[in-house]
Formats: sequence, structure tokens, C-alpha cells
Amino acid sequence: MRFLMVVDNPANWPLHVPGVEVVSSRRYLTDPGFNNRKGTRVFNLCKSYSYQSTGYYVSLLAEARGHNPIPDVVTIQDMKSSSLVRVISDDLDRMIQKTLRPIHTEEFTLSIYFGKTLAQRDRQLGLRLFGLFRSPLLRAQFARKADKWQLQSMRPIPASEITDAHRSEVLEAAGDYFARRQWSGPAAKPPRYDMAILIDPDEEQPPSDKQGLEKFIRAAHRLEVGTELITKDDFGSLGEFDALFIRTTTFVDHYTYRFARRGAADGLAVIDDPVSIARCTNKVYLAERLSVHKVPIPRTVIVDQENQGTVIEQLGLPCVLKQPDSAFSRGVVRVDTAEEYQVKVAELLDESDLIIAQEFMPTEFDWRVGVLDGQPLYVCKYFMARNHWQILQRNAAGKIVNGVCETLPWEAAPRKVISTALRAANLIGDGLYGVDLKQVGKDVYVIEVNDNPSIDGGIEDSVVKDRLYDRVIESFIQRIERIRAGIVRRGGWAGPGPV
Repeated sequence: MRFLMVVDNPANWPLHVPGVEVVSSRRYLTDPGFNNRKGTRVFNLCKSYSYQSTGYYVSLLAEARGHNPIPDVVTIQDMKSSSLVRVISDDLDRMIQKTLRPIHTEEFTLSIYFGKTLAQRDRQLGLRLFGLFRSPLLRAQFARKADKWQLQSMRPIPASEITDAHRSEVLEAAGDYFARRQWSGPAAKPPRYDMAILIDPDEEQPPSDKQGLEKFIRAAHRLEVGTELITKDDFGSLGEFDALFIRTTTFVDHYTYRFARRGAADGLAVIDDPVSIARCTNKVYLAERLSVHKVPIPRTVIVDQENQGTVIEQLGLPCVLKQPDSAFSRGVVRVDTAEEYQVKVAELLDESDLIIAQEFMPTEFDWRVGVLDGQPLYVCKYFMARNHWQILQRNAAGKIVNGVCETLPWEAAPRKVISTALRAANLIGDGLYGVDLKQVGKDVYVIEVNDNPSIDGGIEDSVVKDRLYDRVIESFIQRIERIRAGIVRRGGWAGPGPV
């Protein structure tokens, strides 16, 4: 991807970063050579963004050309809305109070240059505001009222307001920002597309380990896709990518969902997409969806305050209780006695108006079928942790212990396991899923459909090797190209087929 920095006078912006071209606003608006330039992002640093000014038209024409301008016209207008600023202020209230507590004046102006602030103290607040308002140069105005700081206004800073004293700071911030996004792979030419991979470096049990992430990155380079590992602080940079791959555990009330929503709204190819996150992370939805469509599941009761007393009669003991947004075996408990049931169901119903209760099906292992684009990607047997009823167990020291995993060719798995998994996954969407199933005799039951499934180096890839990673990247490429072609996907993604 190439970056254009559009300014009124390029002589005032001596930025020398490979892949970044500084051009005049007049040239950008009038040179027809820019009309069909693909894979470009425009950073608008004109001296004014007022309606029908040159800066306004730079963002407007950049949108028409598919150049995803920063700021775009919507952002320029949004920052004029006092009601929107109040909402932002409420959302960031705790961070605002903590950051500005040491300031003793009644007013404070925060300048944010490409996500950077002049003071390290303001760094996190600057990153959050940069993430919420896509503009290379931002100014936030705060005022103290009744010993509490409030955000009064947000606006993009036109280049005309950058003083000579601060110009070097802006150039340094721009250089650092663009340098992080340069093509560093082994291919001799720049990438066709750019993909952000969202991770949490501190996550204890991430969906992909370091080896798995490295294999995704190498696969992307082989297929001429640039990659960058991003974290929750990089919300403001999403518009510079063509795709977003979420490789940290997802929840709806969580930054991962906000990333997915923003990416989808900005026209990125997104896995996990926000619809899949909303559907897969709620066990109540899954139980109802699978049941309505006659996909076999363990006997299940949706539990609330009114019917909690009938569950043991319907399912017997032991049974399994699940909070709706449980993940990686967290929020899932087995109860063996009526007394234990009463305690656990009360705890879970304190957190959610509805929970799930299912009959307990003891098996030696769970099947996991990875599904991408409606086709099998990998098949594993996840064996239970030793002397435990789940595949994961936390020992006395707090360390997570995994059961053994056996990966096999999807053709070698029972046909019923594969067909049931595909039926379940296709009821969710066309993304990347991990379908967990139990086999009891000849019968197969879906336990759940996971978005964000595990893909670790040497485990899920142990049969198909690098082809697994290539398939995921190929899917992203096809999604990007279909989005760019304006093809609206209806009735599921027409993927390239199984590995």
C-alpha cells in the first residue's frame, strides 16, 4: 500500500519515508493520474477543512477515488457535533480524570500528531482520541468544572495552525507512524494489500501462539500481503489496512467487537466479523439457532429465574451450566449435586438474565472441525485434560494444562462429524469457525460454534502444514477483491474449497 500526504505546499513538509509521497493539494485535485491509483491511502494535511475549501475537496475526492482519506468528510463533520463530543467525554471519563489530575489550570489543550502527544503522561489518552477520530492532526480542548475535567471540543488541526516550533514534532511523529507500516517481507515488490492482525501480547491463552502468528505472517508475505501486528491502542490506524484478522479472544462488550465493527464499516475484509462475534459468543443464541434448524445438540434448557427449579428434573445430574459469553472453558461449570446446582445457578443468573444448562456427555475427546468459507480447514481430536472433564484445566498453581491433541486429515474423520460441523457453521456465517462436537456411538452432537478458533503452530497445522495458513490468507485476498469490486455477498461466502 502507498501513502499520499496531501499538503498545500510540499516544500514545508520534507518527509522522506519509503512508500510515502508528499503531494500538493492542487496536484491531487487536478492530476488525472491519481484517479485510478489503487492501494492508496490519503492523509489530508491541508490548511483548512471548512466546507467547500480545498482541504474539504481533497477528502471528498479521495473518498470518490477509493483512497480512504484521513480525515474523511464524515469525521470532519462529526467533530463539529457537541452531542458526539459529550458522548466521547462520558466514555473516556475515567481516563480523562486520571490523565489530567496533575494539571492545575482551568483549561487544557491537547495536541495529537499522528497518535503521538508531546508529553508521555498524555500518551494513552491521545491514542484513544486518535482512535475515535481519524485525523492525522487533532486538537482536544478540556475545561475543569466543579473539580472535574470535561472534553469541550475536538477538531482536526489544519496545517496552517502548526507553528514552526512544532513542525519538527509533527514530521517526527509522521515519520514514526509511516515507518511502522513499511513492507518488510522477503518479496521483492510492495504488497498488493495490507492486513492488520489484532493481538493482545498479555493474553494467557490466545487463539494463535507466537509460532502460529509467525506462520500467518510468512504466508501473507508469500502471497504479497503486508502484515502488521496491532493492539487495542491502534484503533485509529484501521483505515490504513485492507483487512483485519482478529487473533485475540473476542467478546461483544469488548474492544475486539469495536475493532470488528469499525473495520467492517470502513470496508475492510474482517475475520472475525462483528455478526459472527455476536452470534458465537452468546451460548443462548447458539442453542436456539441450532435447535431451530434441527442440528443435534445435547439436551438443553435456557434457564432464567422462573424455571431454574425445573432443570434437574429435565436434565438430571450431573449437568453443565454455561454463562452466555463463556470462552476457552471459562464460565462453564459441571454441577454434581442439587446443592451445588443451587449455588452455581444463582451466581450465573446474577450476571445474566439467561444462562444455558445442558446434559453432561462424558467422552474421551471432543472433535474440533475448523471451518473457513463453508469448507473444512482442519480436524482435531481434543482429548480431556488428565483426570478432568474438560480439555483445559487450571492446576493448583494457576497454570493451564491442556489435554493431548490429535490432528488428522479431514477426509479421515467420520463423514457425519464433518457434515454436522458444516451445517452448524453455515448457520452462523461465512467466516472462520471452530465447531466442537461430541460423538456418542453413531450419534454426533454440536457443543458449540466458536469464532476465533485456535490455530497454533504444530497443532492444528500438523497435517496440512503451511497450506492451512495460505488458505486463510487466500480467503482474505478474495474477500478484499470482492469488496473492491462492489460484489455484495448474499447467502454465504463462495470460498475456494477445502485444503
